[in-house]
Amino acid sequence: MSLRAQLTDAMKEAMKAKDAKRLATVRLMLAALKDRDIAARSETSRDLLGDDEILTLLAKMIKQREESATAYDSGNRPELAAGEREEITIIRSFMPAQMDEGAMKAAVQKVIAETGAASIKDMGKVMAVLKERYAGQMDFSKASAATKDALSGK
Repeated sequence: MSLRAQLTDAMKEAMKAKDAKRLATVRLMLAALKDRDIAARSETSRDLLGDDEILTLLAKMIKQREESATAYDSGNRPELAAGEREEITIIRSFMPAQMDEGAMKAAVQKVIAETGAASIKDMGKVMAVLKERYAGQMDFSKASAATKDALSGK
């Protein structure tokens, strides 16, 4: 089942269960997805986003909510921060399991070996392959740091 279908089914289930928070979060995800679909349209193509692009969108939504939760914490608004973290949990339930630190570093080393990357100049090539293979499975800011360390010989 595609991720788009899973989101639609989750919205229906949340409506039936009268789970207001989950329903609101799933609706936000579907609205963001629809906005991205509209933005991607062209004169010749009416294709919808694929699962990889949807996972990238969900990862972006999680990052936004993490930043908001941090801002709310620093602004002494724990109830709003808790709401953001609740949304993060709901969004993550639609994503594949996140890689741990060791698995991420192993994946970085594997891609570096496959691409023949030798210096920092090759970092873009390595990151492109990582994003293609592991969309939604790893934190790319951490992967970027690990790639930079590996390519600079640390």
